[in-house]
Amino acid sequence: MPEASTSTTPSGLSRRTFLTHTGVAAASLLLLTACPDPETPPLTTPTISLTGGDEGVLNYLYLLERTATELYDKVLANPPADLTAAAADLGVLRDINRHNTIHRELLLLTISANGFTANSNIGGLGFDYSSFTLTTRVGVLAAAQSLADLTVAAYCGAARLLSTPVLLRLYVKMMAVKARHAAAVRDLRTPGSFAGSDVVPQSGADAGLNQVLTPAEVLAELSKYTAPIQLSVGSLPTN
Repeated sequence: MPEASTSTTPSGLSRRTFLTHTGVAAASLLLLTACPDPETPPLTTPTISLTGGDEGVLNYLYLLERTATELYDKVLANPPADLTAAAADLGVLRDINRHNTIHRELLLLTISANGFTANSNIGGLGFDYSSFTLTTRVGVLAAAQSLADLTVAAYCGAARLLSTPVLLRLYVKMMAVKARHAAAVRDLRTPGSFAGSDVVPQSGADAGLNQVLTPAEVLAELSKYTAPIQLSVGSLPTN
């Protein structure tokens, strides 16, 4: 009578064949466990970066003008009723917008005439002004003052970054117009105010001088209106 087999191999497989299959399976399992789980690619924030030199400064100014003209175009296309009733106020805002539009187009021409490249991403940028209340005269003037004050501080902070004298002369003329815009809007909000202590310190070493903001500070503020796209100084000169 044949002895009962003590082998635990499956029927039809020799011990050697079974061990071979087992070894392959074990090796495959080790290989799978050695492979890391697929990682989710990190989310990247869309960013517009400025170039260096005078080209970067001019594109920076172009961005400021686009931010302002888009706001004014939006308001003037459908002004709130109480702003329409204040014809003089509406007339001032229209004049400011004409100046801003001229500056925007002048900057594009200057960029081209000097052999520079206008940042196409800035030209196609959309703006979100939902943080402002543009349905009332008070809200519109507050928004206009906010951007006007920011623009003047930006111009004050970037003047030293230009290296070409002829561009600097143009820049100073534009900056003077921006200062008048800011003063005019502030006077509409509070007659006779001209300039407030929030933008022109009344004491200390900077008394009587306008607030100065660096490009990084200005772009951080402007990024609130371009989200989710962020604005970066990139290679823009800082000193």
